Amino acid sequence: MNKSIRRIAALLLGLTLLPVGGLSANVEDSLVVGILCTRTTEIRPLNPLERDIVSLYGVIYESLVTIDDSGLPQPLLAESWTESGGGKTWTFTLREGITFSDGTPLLASDVVASCQYILDMANNKELTNNGFYQNMRYLVSDIKALDGRTVQVKAKRSYYGLLYSMTFPVVPAAQVDMPSPVGTGPYLIGAFEPGSYLWLQANARWWQTEPQVKEIMATFFLNNKELITAYEFGKVDTVFTRSVSASQYKSGINSLSIPYSTRQLETLLINHNEFPLGSLKVRQAIRYALNVDLISQNVYMGMVVDAETPIPSNSWLYYDQQDGFGYHPEKAAELLAQEGWSDTDGDGVLDKVVNGGKKNFYLRLYVYEDPENDVRFETANMIRDMLKVLKIQVKITTMDYAEEKEKLEAGGFDLALCSFQMDVVPDCGFFLIKGNQQNYCRYVSSDMTTLFNTLRTNHNSNDFAYTTQAIQQQFLTDMPFICLFYRAGAILTRKMYTTVGSLREFELLRGIEAFGR
Repeated sequence: MNKSIRRIAALLLGLTLLPVGGLSANVEDSLVVGILCTRTTEIRPLNPLERDIVSLYGVIYESLVTIDDSGLPQPLLAESWTESGGGKTWTFTLREGITFSDGTPLLASDVVASCQYILDMANNKELTNNGFYQNMRYLVSDIKALDGRTVQVKAKRSYYGLLYSMTFPVVPAAQVDMPSPVGTGPYLIGAFEPGSYLWLQANARWWQTEPQVKEIMATFFLNNKELITAYEFGKVDTVFTRSVSASQYKSGINSLSIPYSTRQLETLLINHNEFPLGSLKVRQAIRYALNVDLISQNVYMGMVVDAETPIPSNSWLYYDQQDGFGYHPEKAAELLAQEGWSDTDGDGVLDKVVNGGKKNFYLRLYVYEDPENDVRFETANMIRDMLKVLKIQVKITTMDYAEEKEKLEAGGFDLALCSFQMDVVPDCGFFLIKGNQQNYCRYVSSDMTTLFNTLRTNHNSNDFAYTTQAIQQQFLTDMPFICLFYRAGAILTRKMYTTVGSLREFELLRGIEAFGR
C-alpha cells in the first residue's frame, strides 16, 4: 500500500472510529469537514453543479480578482489592473512566479482559456446548465493574452462591475474541459469519491504562506440533519451549515461557532398591482409594523446579516440610513389612518370605503415550503401576527417552489416570502426595473431605471459607489418590497482555527490563519 492510500485509509478510519475530541493521533495535522453535497459527480470548477462544494474549490483554485470582507474587488492572481477607453478595456498583469500545483507556470493564456470556456458554455443555448459563472456573458465581449503575463478584457459596456466577473477559477488551458484540473491555490486534490469524500492536500508550490492544515478530508452528507448528527457524535471535526439547528452549539464548551455570510437575500415581496398595496404609505406601514430583529433572533437564531436594502450592511456599498425604518407600529397605524383605514364596525379588521363599497384590509401571503427548512413558514406566522396588531388580516398559503414561482410570474399574490441568490456583481436591477422578468412586484419608477442606466456606465469605484448608494436611497423612498436580511451560516468546529478576516460562503477554508486544539 503506497503512502497516499494509507493516508486516505487513516482519514476514513477516523470518520468511523473518531472519539468526540477530534481526529486520531496519526492525523493531527488534518481536518475532517462535513459538507452538504448531493449532486457532484465530477470536480469541474468552471461549471460546478451545486453551490455547496464551491467553498472547497476556493482553496484549490484562484482567480484574477478576489472580493475582500467589505465586498471590494482586490488583486489575487493579478497583481494589478488598469482600465482605458472609458472603461471598455481592462488590462490585467499577472503576478510573477506563480505555478499550478503540478509545477506548470501560470500564463495569461490559461486565464483566457478558462474565461472563454465559461463564455462558450454560457452562450450555448442547448445546455440546460449554462454554468455557475454564466452572467459573465453580459459583461465580457472579448478576452485575449497580450503576452505571457498580460490579459486584456474588452467589456460590453463601461462598467466597474466587470471586475466582479473576474472572480472565476483559473485552470490550465489544456485542462479546461477535464475533471479534477490542477489549480494554483493552497490545496490540491488527493482523491475524490463521488457521494463520499474529497481529500485535499497542502500544495507545496503555493505562492503564499504554506497552509498549517496539511490535509482536509471533506465528507459529504445528503441533508442538514445527517450533517449535524455527524458533528454531534464526533464523526467530523467541522461542519459548514446554514441550518438554524446549528445554533444550539454556539455556546458549547467544546465547540467554536464562526459565522459566515451568504448572498441569499430574504425578502417580503409586495404586489403593487393589488389593492391597497399600490399605496406608498401602506407599504411603509407594513414595513414599520415588522419587527425584523425579533424575526432574525427568534426564527433564524441571529444567523443573518442586516439589510434594509438589497445591499448587505457589511458591504462597502451599503447606504446607512441613520434613522432607518425599524419597528414602529405607532407610525404604521398613523400612516394607515392617513390613507383612510379604520375599524368602523369593530370587528378587529381595518376597512375603508372604496368606489361606494366597504373593503376590508385582507392580504394573501404565499410562502415557499422548503422541506429541509421550515424557518420561512415560521417567519410568515410572525409577520401575520405583527400585522394583526394593526388590524390587518393575513391568510398564509404554503406551496412548493414551482407553484410560488407561477404565482409570482402571474401576479396572483399580495405578499410573498421568498429569497434571491444575489450575483457576485452588486447590481440588483433584475428585480427593480420595469419589464425585467423577476420584477415580481410590478414596481415602476423612471427615476430608478435612470439610476441603473447610470450605474452601468460607471467605470470607477467612486462613481459606482455613489450611484449604488443613490439606488438604495430611491429604494427606501419607494419601498418596492421589504428586505428582511441576508442569510448567514456557521462553521461549527472542535478543532479550533482563527481566520484572517470575516468569512464568505465561497471561501470558508481559505482564511485559516492559526490551527490547533
